[in-house]
Amino acid sequence: MKMTKLGQSGLEVSELCLGTMTFGTQTSPEEAHAQIDRALERGVNFIDTAEMYPVNPKSRETVGGTEAIIGDWIAASGRRNEVVLATKHLGNGSDQSPDGGPITAKTIARSIEGSLKRLRTDVIDLYQFHWPNRGSYMFRKNWTFDPSGQNRAEVIANMEECLGALQQEVERGTIRAFGVSNESAWGTTQWIEAAKRVGGPRVASLQNEYSLMCRLADTDVAEMCCNEDVGLLPFSPLACGYLTGKYSGGRVPEGSRMSINPDMGARHSDRTLATAEDYVALARKHGVDPVHMALAWTVQRPFVASSILGATTLEQLNHALDAAEVTLSDELLEEIDALHRAKPMPY
Repeated sequence: MKMTKLGQSGLEVSELCLGTMTFGTQTSPEEAHAQIDRALERGVNFIDTAEMYPVNPKSRETVGGTEAIIGDWIAASGRRNEVVLATKHLGNGSDQSPDGGPITAKTIARSIEGSLKRLRTDVIDLYQFHWPNRGSYMFRKNWTFDPSGQNRAEVIANMEECLGALQQEVERGTIRAFGVSNESAWGTTQWIEAAKRVGGPRVASLQNEYSLMCRLADTDVAEMCCNEDVGLLPFSPLACGYLTGKYSGGRVPEGSRMSINPDMGARHSDRTLATAEDYVALARKHGVDPVHMALAWTVQRPFVASSILGATTLEQLNHALDAAEVTLSDELLEEIDALHRAKPMPY
């Protein structure tokens, strides 16, 4: 498993990261613990979670459940020092948020203490903000995104305040590095500039949706990541399962995300299915497994630090981790780009 440096944080992470958002819903605690063991066995050292998890479905009552499952594994295994552990502060005024409002200096301390307790650890390696307070164009909001109502002065003031609180946590030894999620190129750069002015941890990573079927990061975000030394952490690199081929021919496997959430978070349409079929066919044309093509494509992008892989079963995880041994040919990469030009933004 190839290892990469995460921004300027000093952390070194595997090119594939174990995503955990279904731990506690689609994935039982026993299966979750087996997945962590197997991931480490296969060379993965990076685990990503969040205080809002699990999802599919998500609810206020289950907030923190996934962290608790991981914490039980840490306590039982004694292997905390073998993993780079990442979690996220919910915030953004979500009805799931324990604070019911945006991220502030006060909510940061509360959120970190809660995560540390559930994770049964003394330190979080990568502490991320799940959503920017001002909102985000991620999750299909790009079609109607309008930043004209943002108050720049308030946004910057909040960033500086939050960085002060984060620096206190760094000094206390509760977090090692800071990352953002569902953030834009402009927003990430403002975090970096604010840290230069007032101190606080420099952004090490940006976790956004990124896959063959969701290439919003290919322009301004990619440029920012390369020039500012920020590692992209793609989530949903398999496009929520579309790129595996399991939904081909209109199939909806029992227990799959589509069986639980038919509109797939506003991703589902005939166009989505047709585009996914094209990518699956392209992989098979080149003798590559569709799962491996999708994952290998993300990790071969020059601005990606680690691609976050979620699996509901140990069998799925085992299969997906084989992508670490796959290198896509120049010919296949050219055909992928040609297909993207022909069918961009399928959802």
